[in-house]
Amino acid sequence: MNTTQTLNYCVTCPYPNPLASLRLFCFPYAGGSSLIFRKWFERLPTFVEVCPIELPGRGVQMKSAPLMRLEPLVSVIALTLLPYLDKPFAFFGHSMGALVSFELTRLLRKKYNLEPVHLFVSGRRAPQISNPDPPIHTLSEPEFKEELCRLNGTPKAVLDNGELMELLIPILRADFAVLETYVYAPEPALDCPITVFGGLQDSEVSKDELQAWHYQTNTVFSWQLFPGDHFFIHSAQSLLLQSLSQELQRMTINS
Repeated sequence: MNTTQTLNYCVTCPYPNPLASLRLFCFPYAGGSSLIFRKWFERLPTFVEVCPIELPGRGVQMKSAPLMRLEPLVSVIALTLLPYLDKPFAFFGHSMGALVSFELTRLLRKKYNLEPVHLFVSGRRAPQISNPDPPIHTLSEPEFKEELCRLNGTPKAVLDNGELMELLIPILRADFAVLETYVYAPEPALDCPITVFGGLQDSEVSKDELQAWHYQTNTVFSWQLFPGDHFFIHSAQSLLLQSLSQELQRMTINS
């Protein structure tokens, strides 16, 4: 398999929509896969083509080693996306996916003079705010599992399944390494609107940390909270997709 084919597997489009006027690229949280977004097309406007991103080490990218630093990860994704940016596009990212989509936006602007029409970030503090927690990606396996349990993102049935965890732990370690080694570099604010989503009971991200995203855009900023913890993306999915749909509809009216 050549490099181009391998890279193209980053972009999945389970339900192609050639008549769509907008592509929405969706970026998962740490340890997550493109399957998180597989059914989103059912709840979003028909003019949107939903294109979940599959990061190395999972799904159709299972045989690719997960990357442990943000810069090479974003560079790989940028090369993958270029053929798909022939029509207006937007990004949605949750938690780690929010940071990936933000830095990808900055890279596309810098290298290719391209920018999404809207950046949707979810469950992630603004990038200029340092991580207050000690790193966990280098912990021993028992300690690492304990932290995963505390974060409440990995179901107990999965944590208790030795075979599944054997597959999942290298991916999760790599993803946490991406987050925990990230160093923010100041750049001019983006020219696209930013909408931020958060969980009312999310102990990982405060309201102030969500609102601080407004420094990253020169244009419209908005934010909304939903019931639920850090993974409100699942527990409040209907409300989230309703709000996302309204924002996408508003974009088309205003464009």
